[in-house]
Amino acid sequence: MTVSLPKYDDFMLPTLQAIRDLGGSASIEEIQDRLAETLGLSQAQLDASYLKSGALIAPDRMSWARSYLKIAGMLASGGKGVWLITDAGRQAADQSSAQVKAEVRKLLAAHNALNASRRSQAKAAGADAEDSVEEEAAWTEVLLQELRAMAPDAFERLAQRLLRESGFVKVEVTGKSGDGGIDGSGVLRMNLISFHVLFQCKRYSGSVRTDVVRNFRGAMQGRADKGLIITTGTFTADARKEATRDGAPAIDLIDGEALCQLLKEKQLGVQVRPVVTEEISIDPRFFADI
Repeated sequence: MTVSLPKYDDFMLPTLQAIRDLGGSASIEEIQDRLAETLGLSQAQLDASYLKSGALIAPDRMSWARSYLKIAGMLASGGKGVWLITDAGRQAADQSSAQVKAEVRKLLAAHNALNASRRSQAKAAGADAEDSVEEEAAWTEVLLQELRAMAPDAFERLAQRLLRESGFVKVEVTGKSGDGGIDGSGVLRMNLISFHVLFQCKRYSGSVRTDVVRNFRGAMQGRADKGLIITTGTFTADARKEATRDGAPAIDLIDGEALCQLLKEKQLGVQVRPVVTEEISIDPRFFADI
């Protein structure tokens, strides 16, 4: 059964308005939740995935919308999965969807023309040129495919390594079945305070649902200070609400996109090579004044 979904550019204006209304900055989770609510996306729409890769379509299109808005100068990346709206973005948020799409297309065309010129110059100079416009979004999908292809125990060891690189100590993978989904434990030290954390790993291409979070909390009850669920997929809006439900032990959630950013930050299986470019412009006034 084919599920109808908004196109990537249909997410542009709602994304600008969502970040603006959230105070000018928002995490990816906050943006996705607000878009699902604003556009009235059903769970079936949020769970729809590509047949080939198994990646979720809606978050992917939302990601492309953010990428193009960033190229157009309407959004900026604040790091660690946080997005910021620029002055240009605030102005665009008051326009119609058609106006935003047209403005982004115009700015994107100018951007691509400039990049094409740079690639031609680099090629003429014998340098290796890379397309970086689409790579920012494409590399995460390649990485997620690699992660989903890993054996369960290998993915758990990767989570163990990531937690160690992030400041956890005494990180152990239990590898036990029938333990309420608990895959391991660790201790997070923050200055003079330590927290005992239990974690669960989910190699999903779809969404982690509320019952997974609820069952995990039940398994960790009385055994840890905090819980952590790491997935290559996403979390449903209800699952996120359950994770932070009042009166219940908090559970932190790391979805596929956040996991990719963490692996990039720690350079675990992700190599980052800075590319330096020059943008040259001519000032006619200089020559006129001589």
